[in-house]
Formats: sequence, structure tokens, C-alpha cells
Amino acid sequence: MKPTKVYDVFKRVSEAVLDGVLIRQVSKMDKEFHFQNWFEARLKSSKVLYDKGGRNSYPDFALVKFTEGYEIKGLAWPGRESSYDSNSQVPTGFHNGRDIFYVFGRYPPADEAGDEYPVIDIVLCHGDFLNADHNTDTRTRA
Repeated sequence: MKPTKVYDVFKRVSEAVLDGVLIRQVSKMDKEFHFQNWFEARLKSSKVLYDKGGRNSYPDFALVKFTEGYEIKGLAWPGRESSYDSNSQVPTGFHNGRDIFYVFGRYPPADEAGDEYPVIDIVLCHGDFLNADHNTDTRTRA
């Protein structure tokens, strides 16, 4: 088995949910990155080295000393029940030499929550759980 940090990362995010660590929305213009910022704080607390991608990069976080990346998907709930946006990449468990893990977090809708709100629940799964076909064309879609 190759070295991984996924178990440490999962421990940090699940502990934060159980401890009630809130998402903090920096501004009302922040429609997308509040959950990514929350997750990034968990990476920092794990003391793992990572590179944070820019807008529309894939994955959102690529670890430096480990060949794994994390794609973050925040979902307001109630709201979307059975789908999520995958507008930049077809989901996959392997991309550019890295294992890809997806982090799904649900939180209250922004119009109900104010500037700070909890993560209701969280899922961290290998991308193969969503799509095990590594031959799928995963280039950025228009």
C-alpha cells in the first residue's frame, strides 16, 4: 500500500464537524470558496504540505509529498438533493499521476445561515467511487 494522508485528513474534517467548527463566509460575494477555506484550514491543522489550485483548477488541493489531491464540493442543504456540479472535470479517482479524493460537505443555504454556519455532514471518498473508468476523457469541458 502506498503512503497516504487521506486517513489523517478525514480525521481532521470529521473532528471539526463533530466539534462544531463553523464555516465563515468572508463576504456575500463568496458563493463558492467558503467551504474550500474551511477544508483548507483542516489541511493546515494536519500539517500536510499542499498546493492550492487557482480558479477552475483540478484538483482544488494537490498534496506535495503524497500523490493525492482533493476536489472540494460544497452543497447547500436543503437544496440540491441528488447531483453536484462537475463542470470542470469528469469525476475520476486518478488524474495526472495522483489519486483524487472528493470531499462533499453540506451546510445551510446562505440566505438562512448568516456569515457563520455549521457543516451538517461530510463525505470523503476516492474518485473511483464516482467513476472507476480511468480511460474517460477528463479534459476540461467547455
